[in-house]
Amino acid sequence: MNNTLSIVNELCSYPAEREWFEFKHNWFEPEQLGQYISALSNSAAIEGRSKAYLVWGIDDKTHDIVGTDFDPDLNVKNEPLKHFLARGLSPDVNFIFEEITVDGKRVVLLTIPSAKTVPVSFAGERFIRIGSSRENLRKYPEKESYLFDVLRHGLPTIENTPSQYQDLTFEKLLIYYGAKGIRLNEETFKKNLGFFTNDGKYNILAQLMSDNSHLPLRFAIFSGKSKTSNLFSVREFGFQCLLYSLDEVLRYGDVLNIIQADERNRIVERKETALFENDAFREAMINAFVHNKWVDGNEPMISVFSDRIEILSRGTFPPQQTLKGFFAGESVPVNQKLSEIFLQLHISEKTGRGVPKVIEKYGKDAYEFRENSIVVKIPFRWINTLGEDNAPEEVKLFKVKDGTTPKTTLKTTPKTTLKTTQEKILKLIAENPCITREQMAKACGISLNGIKWQLKQMKDRIKFVGPSKTGFWKILSETDKLGNIKEKN
Repeated sequence: MNNTLSIVNELCSYPAEREWFEFKHNWFEPEQLGQYISALSNSAAIEGRSKAYLVWGIDDKTHDIVGTDFDPDLNVKNEPLKHFLARGLSPDVNFIFEEITVDGKRVVLLTIPSAKTVPVSFAGERFIRIGSSRENLRKYPEKESYLFDVLRHGLPTIENTPSQYQDLTFEKLLIYYGAKGIRLNEETFKKNLGFFTNDGKYNILAQLMSDNSHLPLRFAIFSGKSKTSNLFSVREFGFQCLLYSLDEVLRYGDVLNIIQADERNRIVERKETALFENDAFREAMINAFVHNKWVDGNEPMISVFSDRIEILSRGTFPPQQTLKGFFAGESVPVNQKLSEIFLQLHISEKTGRGVPKVIEKYGKDAYEFRENSIVVKIPFRWINTLGEDNAPEEVKLFKVKDGTTPKTTLKTTPKTTLKTTQEKILKLIAENPCITREQMAKACGISLNGIKWQLKQMKDRIKFVGPSKTGFWKILSETDKLGNIKEKN
């Protein structure tokens, strides 16, 4: 009973029904029930779930436990319901009905094993779930083909799915590992990192780690609170090794995180308040990269609005992940090998603190679970000229003093204008780690010798990694700086 209750509670915790479970009240149609078993079993296989569920006694909109009068032991045309269903299903499905009482209300749980070697049919017809609807599989030939492929070869992953690009190079990956103090053997690293499918082709993981991922990664900024407002700026960080894309996105987040002067209740010293919690932003962004469903050819999407940042990752929970475990920080990687690379490079940790870190700052409401994606919302904490939190509607993210929205980039915004040459250099590097000294000099309006002198003064803040022609600039984190101090000592 305890296991049945935990399953029911877990299903009720989801914001909406999924392809692999359905809620009913007192509904009973024998023929349609057989079709539901076929649809749920086949959809569970597509979703990588070992079981599917149909639950009576739950309101399908509110997910409240309302109780049910449904009786799984009744007869259909002088035949027990269970016999009727079993006779119509092919191949055999070992479904199980269980009953529990919750707060005095009766609940019936039907557990359905997922399809194994061939799709499950009822009365000679195969069914599938499209959203929360039951549909005949024949209407969806692509779904049918995909289901057969999953049953034969397993769920597609970035490891077993070949890339459509086979002329991949990995020079920047070798440099990145070298900057982390790890030397990769040029003859064996591709195999060791799992870049090949079983038939020797480059897989999607290799594509992501190559010099050109062939995938965009955009950071879009809107002037208002929704995508119906004016698009202010779009920055492209894709089409390169995924590790560099992540670094650049995190640095760009640092640029956007305005440090505001908070003079409320000021006596002597002025307090400074960041626009958003950088640690939460970093953890949410890393999780989006690690858990994104790259196998579908879709990248995470980052959108900045006047009151928040939204980080959207494609796909939903991996099959072994529960909602309760997700919020508790029990990390189940969607992309196992990619997760291992992030751990090896100390980009992420095994502690699973990413989600709890976001929840600690912003609560569970920071997460929105959509049908095919997970969205993390990082709210802004504006402090306006009156010293109040959460600036009113007219205080927009990128407005100049006359209240208009500039058509140019962040450079025209007074709040993000960098005042000193060294701050300008840091911003230039954040935007383009491969920038040359000549390009810096031109952007800063000083001589090449002047740039060289400034770079010498910034040894504790930046570092050039790799050969002079193919290397890149790296902004040192606090951990990097501590490492430098230890080396000097």
